[in-house]
Amino acid sequence: MEKIKSFAVDHTRLKKGMYISRVDDDIITYDLRMVKPNVPPFLENAGLHTFEHLFATYVRNTKYSKNIIYVGPMGCRTGFYFLARNLPDELAIQLVKEALIYISEFNGQIPGQSAKECGNYLDHDLKKAKEYAFDMLEVLENWTSAKLIY
Repeated sequence: MEKIKSFAVDHTRLKKGMYISRVDDDIITYDLRMVKPNVPPFLENAGLHTFEHLFATYVRNTKYSKNIIYVGPMGCRTGFYFLARNLPDELAIQLVKEALIYISEFNGQIPGQSAKECGNYLDHDLKKAKEYAFDMLEVLENWTSAKLIY
C-alpha cells in the first residue's frame, strides 16, 4: 500500500504549530500540532475530549459553519485535525485562534456532555482543555499562512 501523507511527515522535526496536512480539491486538512511529537507529556484524554467538544462547537457556530467539515483529535494525542472547505488560510488561522480564545475563557456546562449526547460523557476535564488552549494561543500568536508548510 502507498504511505499516507501524514506518515510521510518527519515527526522528529515537527514542532508545535498549525500546518497544512493535505489538500483535496476544495478541502484543506489543517494539522493543529499542540505538543511536540514523541516527547511526553502528550495530550491527556479527558482534556483532549473537552477541547474537542468546545472546538467543534465553536467553529460550527460561526458564520463559517458551512465551511467546516471536521474537527477531531489525532490518535497519537499530539493535536487535532481541522478540515475546512473554501476557507482561505489566513481566515482558518484566525478561526482557530478565536476557537482557542473561546475554549480558554469557557465556563459552564460543556456542550454535549451528557450520556444521551456523548459516548464517554464522564471523561472530561475543562481545566486541562483551557490549559491546552492557552498554550496554543501563545504558539499561534504571530502565525501566518507562510508558516503553514511543514
